[in-house]
Amino acid sequence: MDEWIPVRFIDAEIDVVFSRPPLLSKKPDPPAAFVWEGRERRIRELVGQWFDFERRGRMAKNMQPAHLRTAARRGSWGVGRYYFRVVTEDGIAFDLYYDRAPEDAGDRAGHWVLWRELRPA
Repeated sequence: MDEWIPVRFIDAEIDVVFSRPPLLSKKPDPPAAFVWEGRERRIRELVGQWFDFERRGRMAKNMQPAHLRTAARRGSWGVGRYYFRVVTEDGIAFDLYYDRAPEDAGDRAGHWVLWRELRPA
C-alpha cells in the first residue's frame, strides 16, 4: 500500500451502492459508491484493502486462547471488519469498512462505516 496520512476522523455509518450485490453478504467486495451526508460519492479507484478478524470487547473474552488464535486468522460469525481504501471521483481518499458485527438479534446484517479521510504522504 502507498503511504497515506489521515487528515480527518469521520466514523459515520454510511449506505453503500454495489455494481453487483456481493455473493456473500458477510464478505463483501468494495462498493461502487457510498452515501455520506446526503451525497452519493462514486468510487474511482480501490487503492488498498485488508481485513481484521480481531475479537473486541466482550467478544474477546468468550473464547479459549487456542480458538481465539484460529478465529483471528479465519474469522468467526459476526466478528471482523473488511477495510477498503478508496479514491472518489472528486479525488478524495477515504478508508471505509464493513463491520460484520450485528447490533442486535433483529439486525444481523452488519454495517458500513466511513472511517476517515486521507491524503497521500
